Amino acid sequence: MSQQEIKSTVEKIIDDNAVGTMATVKQNKPHSRYMTFIRKGLKLYTATSIETHKSEEIEANPHTHILLGYEGEGFGDEYVEYEGKAAINSSVELKTELWNSYMEHWFNGPEDSNYIVLEITPVTIRIMNKKGAEPKTIEF
Repeated sequence: MSQQEIKSTVEKIIDDNAVGTMATVKQNKPHSRYMTFIRKGLKLYTATSIETHKSEEIEANPHTHILLGYEGEGFGDEYVEYEGKAAINSSVELKTELWNSYMEHWFNGPEDSNYIVLEITPVTIRIMNKKGAEPKTIEF
C-alpha cells in the first residue's frame, strides 16, 4: 500500500468516525475521554472549554494519542491510531469555521471566550487491525 493509499484510507476512516478517544497526560498517567474530531488534511480539530482538565494537561504536555474508527464488529475492524501534538487555538476565524449548533449546549457562540479549539498535528498515524494485514504507518 502506497503512502497516498494509506493517507486516503486514514482520511476515510476519520471522516466516517468523527468520535474517538483522546488521551492526554495527567500527573504522568494517561487520561482518556471521548471527543468529536474534524479533519482538515491530516490535522485534527476538536472543540472544548478552556476550563477543562484537557486544556490544562495539554499546556503541561502537548502529546496526545487518539483512536478513531473501531466499530465493535470484532477482529478485522480497521481503526486509526493517531499520535500527535496538541495546541490550543483561540482564533475567532477557526472557531467560527468549526462552529455548529450542537456547541450551543456549552457555549454562547464562536466569540465565547471559554470556547477553544484543540489543534492536533500528527506525529505518527497507523491503520490498525485490518484483518490479516500488518499495521500501515505514516510518519511525519
